[in-house]
Amino acid sequence: MPRIIGLTGNIACGKTAVGHMLLELGAECYIDADAVVHKLYQAGQPIALQVEETFGHAVITSEGSVDRKALGALVFQDAEAMRRLEAIVHPAVGVALASELATVSPSGIAIIDAVKLLEGGSGTLCQSKWLVICSEEQELARLMARNTLTEEEAWARIRAQAPVAPRLALVDEVIDNSGSLEETRRQVIAAFERFCKQFPA
Repeated sequence: MPRIIGLTGNIACGKTAVGHMLLELGAECYIDADAVVHKLYQAGQPIALQVEETFGHAVITSEGSVDRKALGALVFQDAEAMRRLEAIVHPAVGVALASELATVSPSGIAIIDAVKLLEGGSGTLCQSKWLVICSEEQELARLMARNTLTEEEAWARIRAQAPVAPRLALVDEVIDNSGSLEETRRQVIAAFERFCKQFPA
């Protein structure tokens, strides 16, 4: 089994940037759970069909894939709908992650980037869990720019997330991504060195 670092943090806090820094430092594989979900949402996939059964035609595009924006507008306003969606998606993501991890060499290091790492079960696969944080104002600005959302839509997504404070005790490293990329990189290098020392190949 490869060594695994789990990256988590709220939406638009910079997990992808940290994941790519870890690849530069020698990690073998970066798995973005959101990209895995994207594949599961494609037309004809069992998950897309289950989402349609649960939430109706309004969240499905004319091609038959899940309309992420329409689904997001629904579940980010309704905690019960979010729970129903997670019950469909989490088990399938777990299976997909396992098959991706099977391709990593036994001495390699894999990165799993998942918003729900601590809640969804993929955290149990990881030797070390890292939390990436930044201010809510930075999340808001990045989210509006990245996903072309209105301020109201972006706030709905930010407010639907678990608060950061209770998660601090559940992780091994905290990467503060509110400063420059160089400051973030310094923290990532130090944390990666600690990880490699604690879990040698």
